[in-house]
Amino acid sequence: MSHPKTVIVTGASGGIGFEIAKAYIARGDYVIGTALNLEKLVNVHQALGNAENFHYLAGDISQQKTIEEIFQFAQAKFSKVDIVIHNAGIFIGKPAAEYSETDINKIIDINLRSFIYISQAVAKNMASAGGKLVVITAALAMQPNAKQPALLPILTKSGLNGAVKGLALELAPFNIQVNAVAPGLIETPMHGANEDVRNALKGMSPMHQVGQPADIANAVMYLTDSSFVTGTIMPVDGGSTSGVW
Repeated sequence: MSHPKTVIVTGASGGIGFEIAKAYIARGDYVIGTALNLEKLVNVHQALGNAENFHYLAGDISQQKTIEEIFQFAQAKFSKVDIVIHNAGIFIGKPAAEYSETDINKIIDINLRSFIYISQAVAKNMASAGGKLVVITAALAMQPNAKQPALLPILTKSGLNGAVKGLALELAPFNIQVNAVAPGLIETPMHGANEDVRNALKGMSPMHQVGQPADIANAVMYLTDSSFVTGTIMPVDGGSTSGVW
């Protein structure tokens, strides 16, 4: 791939999104990071050494207007969008009967509605020159686990996995590749420093490990560097989608 590319990363304010943004910044691409919280994006910019090739916009990506503004900014600043990494998502794991209406609306907005608007923007903005869309879904949606009840994340993320395949077929004639990375348990600040919690999480993988955000960033970059992979759901999960262990 020739460089630099213009890359949009949603959910760039921490964890996996930050690691993805950092990987593209490191190789000299232009990255536009988005998140709901402006202060966190400012902190990300500082953590990236105030890199001149990192730009950021805060907004609610469950709103179509926000997605349009992000793509308009990219087009105005760089005249193109080459890569979109749709990382923003939400996971609320609890027994099915305990989901509130607020939970339901939040998961639908962030996991589904934002994907629809991102997909429309990709189709409109990238059809003439081609490009790459990678969606971060969840390994749990491919292989549910009795230890982790999570009806709504499984419902929405498995829907995204299917939609990625359908969108890949629809956009293939325009040379737009659409893929997904399905993370297993990845170590992020939300897990804290509690060793008992960490050991319990490790026990949910047949490798008895917790993945790192860099594992996901590496998978994302493989997919966006490839010229012949589309419609793929790539689990990065220490083997948890292989079955029961």
